[in-house]
Order: sequence, then C-alpha cells, then structure tokens
Amino acid sequence: MRPVRTLAGVVGLGTLAAALWWRKNPSACPYGQRFWVEAPHPGITRKRLTEVLEPRAGERILEIGPGTGYYTFALAEQVGSGQVDVFDIQQEMLDHVMREANRRGVTNVRPALGDAQSLPYRDDSFEAVVLVTVLGEIPDQERALREIARVLRPGGRLVVGELFGDPHMVTSGKVRERAGRAGLSMVRRAGSPLAFFARLEKAPAAVPSPQPQA
Repeated sequence: MRPVRTLAGVVGLGTLAAALWWRKNPSACPYGQRFWVEAPHPGITRKRLTEVLEPRAGERILEIGPGTGYYTFALAEQVGSGQVDVFDIQQEMLDHVMREANRRGVTNVRPALGDAQSLPYRDDSFEAVVLVTVLGEIPDQERALREIARVLRPGGRLVVGELFGDPHMVTSGKVRERAGRAGLSMVRRAGSPLAFFARLEKAPAAVPSPQPQA
C-alpha cells in the first residue's frame, strides 16, 4: 500500500504544481485539451447563462473564448435574426465551432481570430458580451475589460462566468473591482461564490438636458 500512497502523493503534488504554474502564466486551454471545455459545467449552465444575460431577438452578441461552442448555439438560438460573433485566439477552436454550426444549419454565427486585449471591432458594436471561464486566461484582464467596454453599446451587458476548479478562476469580488475600473458596474451575481455568472453593465447614453425656453 505504501508505494501506492507514495505514487498518489507524487501525482497530487504534480497536479497542484501544474495548476499553480498555469495560474501564474495565464493562457488559453489548448485545443488538444478541449475535453475540459466540452465537459458539463455545473452551476454555470446554458440555462442560467441565458437567464442572467437575457438575450433578445435581433441582438448582436460577442462571445470571447467560445471553446468548441458549449454556449454558442444556445445564444444563437436566442438572438434569432441577430448575430453571435465568436472570438478566439486559437483558429482550431473557431474552426470547430463553425464545423458544428454548419452541421446544425446555424447561419448567425460569425468567427474572428485575435487577442481579447485588442478587439477588432468598432466602438458600440454589441448589445452584450459573454466570457465564461475565460477572463483569468487573459494576461492583462483590465486591458481586455476596457476593450469590452469600448465595443459595448451604451447600456450594454457583460456576463462573466467562473467555476471553482479552473486554475484561472477570478472571484466575483475581483470581477467587480477590475470591471469597475473599466467603466462597467456589477448589477447581479447568480450562483454561489464557487460557480457564478456576474452581470455587469455599461452606463446608458446620457440624455441631453432640455434647453431653457427663450
């Protein structure tokens, strides 16, 4: 039994060391390990995401880091005649999503390759942005959040999903703090501290004050 316990201890320490290294060196989940993003997401389900995000028909939504499309097609169904832009740093992930879109006959998903720290979209392009277990993978989270605030329309929503066990998990307090510095206010958190969706919003456009009568 002792060799078995010794081996288990070595494996456990190795796993912990790998998780700590990964946390200190943010990076996207490699396509070759996509089983992590395809596994069930307890506490941060598709149903809960749509309840928190409240997507509406005709909207344009940006999903950063879609993986292989775990949430993408639920969003695409909700927006109907609208559009879901999937944005990822790995072409393999985007290719996987688009193969699945073609297989399902989904025509309102559009891919783009790039880095979330510099989004290739115009100001005020989206009604909503979604990042699920992605924020902690971005080296400069605040820069990415400023970019998200830029491409969101006034009054737009950002939903950040986080799950305990992800080595890059960002707590809801850190999400609130970092997004706040980017001009996004947290209005709701659904779920527990270990598995949650946080909804943040960009301030609506200012209404001009009425001019005094001459």
